[in-house]
Amino acid sequence: MTHPLYNLLADLEAANVYFVLSRHRGDGVLVSMTFVGERVEVDVFDDGRMEVSRFKGNEDVLGGEDVVRQIISELG
Repeated sequence: MTHPLYNLLADLEAANVYFVLSRHRGDGVLVSMTFVGERVEVDVFDDGRMEVSRFKGNEDVLGGEDVVRQIISELG
């Protein structure tokens, strides 16, 4: 049996969907995909379970360095 992570990656590659893998916790891998107007994150855990988050919005430019500094101040 193949782990669901590998099945997901194969499906994304077959669909020509660009993705990035990262690891932010010890029990899983984060698969991130960016589409026009949407970002999708799939946490795939050791046990094969998946949690999906979708972030939708426009792609308007919010500003420059001042906006980055404001975001860092608010979230940091």
